[in-house]
Amino acid sequence: MKAIETTGTIDGRGMLCIDRPLALANRSHVRIIVLVPEDTDIDPDDDPNETVLEGIQQGFHEAITGQTLPLSQLWDGIDDN
Repeated sequence: MKAIETTGTIDGRGMLCIDRPLALANRSHVRIIVLVPEDTDIDPDDDPNETVLEGIQQGFHEAITGQTLPLSQLWDGIDDN
């Protein structure tokens, strides 16, 4: 059996609506496991998507404008006490 992970929502009628089509043969029989987050599943250490995207954009900007260190310098002095 092959596993495919995707996301979706449950509509007002209780029907599962997946977010994107699956690349499967039409009329394939499937088994579905639904994982529903609970209030206790929220990880306070997870950054919101907006924060992650801002960090990626900032890093990309720094790389393009040359505001980076050469890889060879990243570990300089790491063993100094």
